[in-house]
Amino acid sequence: MESDRQLLIVEDDEAFARTLQRSFERRGYAVLRAADLDQVRRVLALHRPGYAVVDLKLAGGDSGLACVQQLHEHDPAMVVVVLTGYASIATAVEAIKLGARHYLAKPANTDDIEAAFTRSEGDAEVELTARQTSIKTLEWERIHQTLAETGFNISETARRLGMHRRTLARKLEKQRVK
Repeated sequence: MESDRQLLIVEDDEAFARTLQRSFERRGYAVLRAADLDQVRRVLALHRPGYAVVDLKLAGGDSGLACVQQLHEHDPAMVVVVLTGYASIATAVEAIKLGARHYLAKPANTDDIEAAFTRSEGDAEVELTARQTSIKTLEWERIHQTLAETGFNISETARRLGMHRRTLARKLEKQRVK
C-alpha cells in the first residue's frame, strides 16, 4: 500500500512503538514498523512511506543515524524526524546533515512529531539563551559526539574518551532524557 500518509516508525521499544502507531493511525496514517536496520530494509523493499520517525538508538546496537542515511538515500523526499531519549547537539547536527527534517528529544507526543513533519524552514526567531554552557553539558556533548562517531558502540566510545566502560554506562544512564 502506497500512500502520501504512510508512516514508518523505527523504534525498538515495542510498547512505545505500539503507542505511536495507534496514535498516528487515529490521525489517518497507514503505519509500518521496524526495530532495526534489517527490518527497515525489508519494509523499504515493499513500501515507499512518505514519513518516518526514527529512534536514535536501535536494537542490536544499530544507529538511528545510519537509518536516517538509509531512508534519505532510498527516497530523498521522505520526511524523516529523529526522536530520541539521548539528545545531543552532535547527533542533532549529524541527523540533519544525513537528511532528517527535524530532531526531537523525548518525551515528545504525536502533535510534536506531526508538527515537525510540516516544518521545512528554520526559525530565525528562536530565542537565544544568555546562559553559558556548563562543564557537565560540554562533557555530555562530547560523549554523544563520540558515541555518534563510533556508531553507538559503548566500549569503543569509552576507549576513545579514556574512561572505563562502566563509568561511561553510568554517565549515560544518569543523564538519560526519558
